[in-house]
Amino acid sequence: MLVSKLDRALGDRLVSVILYGSAASGDFDGLYSDLNVLCVLSQLTPEELFQAEGVVKWWRELGNPAPLLMTEEETRSSADCFVIEFTDMKERRKVLHGRDVIADLTVDRRFYRARVEYELRSKLLRLRQQAAGVWTDRDALLKLCLESVPTFCVLGRHALMLGGCPPAASRRQTVDRLAAVVGADPAAFHLLLDIRERKFAPQEADPATLFRKYLQTIESVIRYVDAL
Repeated sequence: MLVSKLDRALGDRLVSVILYGSAASGDFDGLYSDLNVLCVLSQLTPEELFQAEGVVKWWRELGNPAPLLMTEEETRSSADCFVIEFTDMKERRKVLHGRDVIADLTVDRRFYRARVEYELRSKLLRLRQQAAGVWTDRDALLKLCLESVPTFCVLGRHALMLGGCPPAASRRQTVDRLAAVVGADPAAFHLLLDIRERKFAPQEADPATLFRKYLQTIESVIRYVDAL
């Protein structure tokens, strides 16, 4: 339905609609995951933003993040600064409409290591900031961990690729390979994934202890990437 609404709103200016992220990789979880969509247009002016407004509002009201709107030229020229995102799309995507503009995209990896380290460090800083405001709130602290773990799995996957390891097929494989490479304990990541997959009851977890172990593993990954 999203594609049909975008098509009606934007017509022949809509070059491509691509699903990416967990929904395209097989790790989608209806309770926690987002439906991430890239919309590529032949032109993108305030007029197109105005015409897409109703569709974007409807999509966000369903609980999804707003689609990324880019021109085809922007996808080509920004492949160096969005190296993580486009690398993921190159490997895992579903074309919902139009041409596959990612297939022939050349991803510039000159700044790959720095970008991965930046994302890891900035996400860690954000995680600490948020945790400092909810430390005694058991449910909020656990929710913070549960919502952030997919992002750190993605970044951990890129850390492995930077180190020359082949990309893992799943989050759990990523966690295990990463733990072996950086010498960290994967238990916190696995427990968070278990809770997300309803294999472990959230009320049985100790969020403060879990957070400490989770943080230690993330810090180990950052030290690994920093040393590459």
